[in-house]
Amino acid sequence: MINEQQTLAPHEALELHEMLNFKTLCLSKSKLMQGLVFDQELKDLMQKDVQQSLQAIADLQAIYGHAPFQAPVPEFRPTPILN
Repeated sequence: MINEQQTLAPHEALELHEMLNFKTLCLSKSKLMQGLVFDQELKDLMQKDVQQSLQAIADLQAIYGHAPFQAPVPEFRPTPILN
């Protein structure tokens, strides 16, 4: 595991970011597909996948805190264009 003084190399941080995006997509898909599944055993497997994905995302986010850069979070979101 990474200790408190270590930072990730930029390419490691980008790869970790890609893994976070992938796990988030998997989580969303499993959550959405549960409503379409009627087989209880399959629903249980999907729920287990959701729980494991949540844990994996939390673990990856903890490591991502050691990235050598931070993306600024804007204080205000832009106004959407409706026309």
